[in-house]
Amino acid sequence: MKYFFPALVLMITACSLHGQQNPAIKPNEFAKAIGSANVQVLDVRTADEYKSGHIKNALQANWLDKNEFNDRTSHLDKNKPVYIYCLSGGRSGAAAEVLRSKGYTVTNLEGGINAWKRESMPLSGVDPNAKQTSMASYNGQVSSTSVVLVDFGAEWCPPCKKMEPVLDAFMKENSKKLTLVKMDGGLETELMKSLKVEALPTFILYKNGKEVKRKQGLVSKEEFASWLK
Repeated sequence: MKYFFPALVLMITACSLHGQQNPAIKPNEFAKAIGSANVQVLDVRTADEYKSGHIKNALQANWLDKNEFNDRTSHLDKNKPVYIYCLSGGRSGAAAEVLRSKGYTVTNLEGGINAWKRESMPLSGVDPNAKQTSMASYNGQVSSTSVVLVDFGAEWCPPCKKMEPVLDAFMKENSKKLTLVKMDGGLETELMKSLKVEALPTFILYKNGKEVKRKQGLVSKEEFASWLK
């Protein structure tokens, strides 16, 4: 009996610490927190779930696809807090544990998107009436000038966001040498399938309408420049 109370105190303390290390906050608090520019919002549902409605500016990394999840989240900034969510809080809770073990500061949305909707919070999504680019139209775009760089990316893709300043800097220096064509990887699913674009971002360089270079993932400004030689 003399060991019971110390053990109980330790158990309560451990539970308290666990709760502090694994915070989950309600939609109103979550919405207020992500109002800051210095945060990252992460949706760990599937791409189809994401397209059905997501929190504005959320990045996406499917927790159920470990390769995709690990690759995309590796590009998150550890100096900025991550606010994470899924449908009801289960997947995001598990994903948060993994990210915390890697050094990220993570806060989960209690109840997930379901709770967010119940509070009538706003959602963003892909326009259901948006039309995909036909192959004929695509071929016309990549043949429009002698050198064309195509960027298959998406604003919800962490490595794509990481590439934005690199691509901007490269184009500022080389805008007279080539044309940049940006394709929405969240929309152009049929085109990506036809072109065998399997992940985002993917960059394809065309010269006189013919593909001469392709790379998936991060590309440095210097590597882009070497493609033009």
